[in-house]
Amino acid sequence: MKIYVSGSLAYDRIMGFPGKFEEHILPEKIHLINVSFVVNGITEKFGGTAGNIAYSLNLLEEKATILAAVGKDFEAYETRLRENGLPLDGILRRDDVLTSGAYITTDLTNNQITGFNPGAMNYPAHNGFRHPDDETALAIIAPGNTEDMLAYSRIYKEQSIPYIFDPGQQIIALPNEHIAEIITGSQLLISNDYELQMIQKATGHTKDEIQALTGALVVTLGDEGSVLHYNGTEMPIPAARADRVVDPTGAGDAYRAGLIKGMISGKDLSVAARMGSVIASFSVECSGTQEHDCTVADFQARYRESYGEEVYW
Repeated sequence: MKIYVSGSLAYDRIMGFPGKFEEHILPEKIHLINVSFVVNGITEKFGGTAGNIAYSLNLLEEKATILAAVGKDFEAYETRLRENGLPLDGILRRDDVLTSGAYITTDLTNNQITGFNPGAMNYPAHNGFRHPDDETALAIIAPGNTEDMLAYSRIYKEQSIPYIFDPGQQIIALPNEHIAEIITGSQLLISNDYELQMIQKATGHTKDEIQALTGALVVTLGDEGSVLHYNGTEMPIPAARADRVVDPTGAGDAYRAGLIKGMISGKDLSVAARMGSVIASFSVECSGTQEHDCTVADFQARYRESYGEEVYW
């Protein structure tokens, strides 16, 4: 089955500040803030919502087609995608801008200051979309270019391709009416509990009304697991056990990959949600959104340990 993952491809440039931000910011002068932090180095990692989801899907033996725009500095990321055997035909390249980049500075108390340059993400990539008529497919619309998010939902509806909607951090950038339109007719809506409240505020709908617009609703709750709302039922999904928690960044994207793997494997949504929790548990064990690794046997063993049952595909 074909899997389409639209969203962003980005470089995460991570810096550490060997002090505390609070010691250099004067509350009474916050309206005149002018500070410079000398960091102790910079580490570049691969990220972006589409890249993160495709990475974890690859660990689960699925080669997703990424739909995103990239810039003139894409070479290193391209090499990584090729090394993982991921297709590049859905990626739009631009030579006049940089690939999206997040510049994240973390102090000794894990407070963060982040600057994000959308770069190529400012440009829609959907015009190059082509789906083979003879292939079944599942898509996810993850946070990315807002024009793409709406356009892909319309394309998928026209071509009868079921899709997951994951508005994430683009909730505040999407017009309210577009959020409601994309939710309507989706196979599944996924968000964390705070984002769901933002969606309710943006659309003016209650949670029950939102559920009526989509096939199912998954609400993630961090280390407390997630909740599946489906067919009039509410099912808690416990978080899978991680050996250690190093960095929760990117766990949500990993969860979405496991969920997709379960759905295309014909699993019940409750099993698919548990599969999401399992791959997310590997993600939190590493610093960075694409640094975790596991074999299929590792995944299946952790699923068994966490839920007391087997999972195969």
